[in-house]
Amino acid sequence: MSTGGANDTRSAAAGAERLGRFRVVLIDTTHPGNIGAAARAMKVMGLSRLHLVNPKTWPSAEATALASGAADLCHAAAVHAELEPALSGCRLVLGTSARLRSLSMPQMDVRAAARHSLAEAAEGDVALLFGREAHGLTNEEMQRCHHLVHIETNPEFGSLNLAQAVQVVSYELRMAALGGGGDQRPAMDWAPVDAEQMERFFEHLEQTLLDIRFLNPDHPKRLMMRLRRLFNRARPDQNEMNILRGILAAAQRGDYGAARDAARDLEKRP
Repeated sequence: MSTGGANDTRSAAAGAERLGRFRVVLIDTTHPGNIGAAARAMKVMGLSRLHLVNPKTWPSAEATALASGAADLCHAAAVHAELEPALSGCRLVLGTSARLRSLSMPQMDVRAAARHSLAEAAEGDVALLFGREAHGLTNEEMQRCHHLVHIETNPEFGSLNLAQAVQVVSYELRMAALGGGGDQRPAMDWAPVDAEQMERFFEHLEQTLLDIRFLNPDHPKRLMMRLRRLFNRARPDQNEMNILRGILAAAQRGDYGAARDAARDLEKRP
């Protein structure tokens, strides 16, 4: 019996549990709308623990409006007068910052930070510090961090809105929790034909190209190698294979009307 589904469920549950150990800490946020937008960015990626340190305006209807479905995170946010209680109990503190070549402390990009902090979250809480909209974290706040995290941006224009930065970091955390991302899912109704059918198709294709004098009979291999690579990369399903073979058969008979009908049939398919 396959246990793949159960394993996927357990993996997803473990990832969600680790994401639940992250605190997003916004420090001295000037615009309450940025808090709401950051809450939305968090929730869509599975983060839920929002801490606010000395926000200029709170509570705020503007924040609730821009949270757009994540107002519960705003309502549940822990509000602190200073940074210390926001970090209480955290085993790892990461501070977001532009890459600082002059600062002698550990720095990593956001993808590496996500992998590193996910491993730490298996053992306890992790805090992610985001500084002021205008000038980020102070030197004192950076000194509270174990690592500084930077987002690779265009060196000619690297300005990120606070909520955008929260979104990028939250996304990388989610991808790390799910096992690294890169997932590709084929169409639901797609089932490629087997190797035997592909080989029969290639034989038919080669013969057709010879019949219509497209292929040089003295040197057929090079072009056929490229066509094999093309169609093997496409991996046609049964309907697509039927259409391709129909086009080849019509070309061999010189029945271009049938080839046109086959193309129209393809256009009608979803």
